[in-house]
Amino acid sequence: MRGIQLSEFGGMENLKLAEIPEPAAPGQNDVLLGMEYAPINFNDLLLVSGKFPRRPSLPSAVGNEGVGRVLATGSDVTTVKVGDRVIPPLYSYTWRERMIVPQDELFAIPENIDPKQAAMLRINPPTAALMLSEHGNLRPGDWVVQNAATSGVGKSVIAFAKARGFKTINLVRRPESIEDILSSGGDIALLDNDKAVEKVADLTKGGSVRLAIDGVSGRSTVRLLEIVSQGASLVSYAFSSGEVAIQADLRPLLRKAVSLFAFYQARPAYDTQMPTLLRQAVAMVSEGTLKLPVAAVYPMSDWDAALAHFQKGGKVLLDLKS
Repeated sequence: MRGIQLSEFGGMENLKLAEIPEPAAPGQNDVLLGMEYAPINFNDLLLVSGKFPRRPSLPSAVGNEGVGRVLATGSDVTTVKVGDRVIPPLYSYTWRERMIVPQDELFAIPENIDPKQAAMLRINPPTAALMLSEHGNLRPGDWVVQNAATSGVGKSVIAFAKARGFKTINLVRRPESIEDILSSGGDIALLDNDKAVEKVADLTKGGSVRLAIDGVSGRSTVRLLEIVSQGASLVSYAFSSGEVAIQADLRPLLRKAVSLFAFYQARPAYDTQMPTLLRQAVAMVSEGTLKLPVAAVYPMSDWDAALAHFQKGGKVLLDLKS
């Protein structure tokens, strides 16, 4: 069978489409999956570079999330049956045609869900949900401000915030994204520039901005800090600007008593929450309250073009069936 294989840690040149061994028959508590789609995420590239907390034994398939159908089950499997569509566990190296996974985290996804949407549910929606619940001590009616609002995490923040009674201020890079954010349920959408700070103060009419969610870093982080209220929290989950430091007068943090946090979903403390959050995300997609952006879908045979597209911007999926 085919898989996208990493031969050594470093650059993308160490990836190749290869014939890899078929999985063995599933054990008693295991499931054989036929993979359908998998997204390309920034953490996939970090894994390839060797800078990610997980480092598989090489050579190895890569890919941190996806969706597939059950092809066979072990004798003691009770959670799913042959034919069910499921989301495999996080970090199961999904860029391959077939693979074995344990049954523990699996459940059948409703057939009305687009499998391309399902492929993107294991990382970004739970990340959004956890940042909203773990930081800011939010209460219904509070405001949350975020940058990277058009990303998968950003769209998930909007959906989970609305479900929990929070209101969102969404900073975007392009004017054409404003209508997209508002139609997705965002309460306020503004260009991510210095004028946004003053506009937010007027539009929220003094409401409490208890949490800032940062996926950009650099100057955008400074704007978030200028927007939040006294005693707020700022949680950072990515550095899409490429800037890993901020140049700013940090004295306002002392006056506002802002708390800074870094988010990593795979912390063991979050493990018990993941099944519930994933089911909530599936329900939101089924109901139409959550739709994640997709820029393009490439067959696995064009994986190198898919990677090039991803590095230029936009969410890209691999079709693992072709």
